[in-house]
Amino acid sequence: MKVLDILDPAAIVPEMRATSKPEALQELAAVLGTLHPNIDRARLVEVLQEREELGSTAIGEGIAIPHAKLPGIGTVIAAFGRSSHGIDFDSLDGSPTRLFFLLVAPEDSAGIHLKALARISRLLKDRAFRERLFAGTTRDVLFATIREEDEKY
Repeated sequence: MKVLDILDPAAIVPEMRATSKPEALQELAAVLGTLHPNIDRARLVEVLQEREELGSTAIGEGIAIPHAKLPGIGTVIAAFGRSSHGIDFDSLDGSPTRLFFLLVAPEDSAGIHLKALARISRLLKDRAFRERLFAGTTRDVLFATIREEDEKY
């Protein structure tokens, strides 16, 4: 699985407005809701918040991968957001979160959901890639950066 298989360039937010975890989840859910009108945005935010209550999806080094399963979608979809100021997302290392990959999977799709999480985690382990994402200021630059990294593996 490639990230480009699940990430539409229109689902990239080059500068998030959110200043809190709930706002970040709402902002990214709204992006997916705009691209996929069949998604119930309120329900998506609710299941994302329920997942966060189990433990933060902010894994440290400025990264969070919020994710949830939602009925009524046919495949895994993603959104990406960048926050230059950083957001307190209850990160494991206590640092502000600046890079967000939001994943939403069909309710009955454990395998593909886990593959998408693993793929994104593997890409984000590369410090140089993270730095290029931190530095990207436009949707086109961020998408090109993600595409370049995604094609390496």
